Amino acid sequence: MARMHRASLVLLFCAVASNRSSAQDTPHAFVGARLLTISGAPIDDGVLLIHHGKIEAVGARASVALPANAVVVDVKGKVLMPGLVDTHSHVGGGWGADESAPIQAGVRMLDAVDCRDAGFQRAQAGGITTINVMSGSGHLMSGQTLYVKNRDVRSIEELCYRFPDGSPMGGMKMANGTNSHRDPPFPATRGKSAALVRESFVAAQEYQRKLAAAGTDESKKPARDLALEGLLEVLSGRRIVHHHTHRHDDVLTVLRLSKEFGFRVVLHHVSEAWKVADEIVAAKVPCSLIVIDSPGGKLEASDFDARSAAELEKRGAADLVAFHTDDWITDSRLFLRSAALAVRAGVSRETALAGLTLNAARMLDLGDRVGSLERGKDADFLVLSGDPLSVYTHVEATWAGGEKVFDRANEQDRLWADGGWGAGLRRAGALCCLGDGEDR
Repeated sequence: MARMHRASLVLLFCAVASNRSSAQDTPHAFVGARLLTISGAPIDDGVLLIHHGKIEAVGARASVALPANAVVVDVKGKVLMPGLVDTHSHVGGGWGADESAPIQAGVRMLDAVDCRDAGFQRAQAGGITTINVMSGSGHLMSGQTLYVKNRDVRSIEELCYRFPDGSPMGGMKMANGTNSHRDPPFPATRGKSAALVRESFVAAQEYQRKLAAAGTDESKKPARDLALEGLLEVLSGRRIVHHHTHRHDDVLTVLRLSKEFGFRVVLHHVSEAWKVADEIVAAKVPCSLIVIDSPGGKLEASDFDARSAAELEKRGAADLVAFHTDDWITDSRLFLRSAALAVRAGVSRETALAGLTLNAARMLDLGDRVGSLERGKDADFLVLSGDPLSVYTHVEATWAGGEKVFDRANEQDRLWADGGWGAGLRRAGALCCLGDGEDR
């Protein structure tokens, strides 16, 4: 009996998967919605045409010619906007660095993320199509992050964005403040934390000098060091540092180190950005802010203020503003709410929506591919029931790379959207106690 239930579950999963629509081979035209393009003015009664996973055209209905074979989808009364970009998430159940050292630049989230983790479905239900999957912040440097396109796949390699050389794309996770304060070999003070970071980058610079001096002579090259290779990718600008930081003095330490060693950085969380907004803007450093309505959790975040985005915008730096979930800190299904809370605290609607999309994409070096509804970009977009900043609005459908990955009208998908902890998990193990007890 248990085996019959298990077989039925597998058949149900296959049926749901096969029913997910694709616009890879046949053009799809979404007609009649209000289009929030992000890169330009909103378009009423618009048309979004997609084909082969890309946006073919976007504009007013009268200005877009539809191919004869296009599938026309009536979305009158709806709102379409680009797929959301989460610059800082922990979906996938992966962990990076361990207790052996505070700086572990050779660790890769590629080797730790479960692409079938339920968090990816929750993120789809929240409209998130691009994710920077990170390890935790208990280390000064916990390893290489992973940028993924949030589709349903069988292996993590299928999710990855790619560098030009084809390798999986990501940044480098760093942190300061009290998270990394532990017993040796970890630091116990802020000063020691910064000193260890400096020592690591100096070692990477020396490693680079030895490689350069050796040239093509393999016998003269230093032994390969994966951690130092990771640091060199940071120093060369290939990898952006994604830096956990809260307190104003910790923020300034990050800016100081970035200037000293010349690495690119995005500040994450930045609870006290409002205290040092002038310094952040002068350094032209982007901020991925977490916006919550129930502050707490750690002493160094006690002066969190949701007006940080507005303070940056007032200084002419709206393009430096993005938001993230830090899932589970903010459930991925509630990501739109982060922008709404920032608007309530004074930031403009335009900056808030860009902070969920195009600004965030640029912080991952993906602004040329995602983050706005523009011809040639990936067909990542949402169908919303209403204004994206309204608490009454639902994500009705999420498309990633021309594939529908979430459909609220689908019973299984709606369970991902509305259910509690673990709701919708496709696990045969949930049927362990049915039937005659076999296979328990």
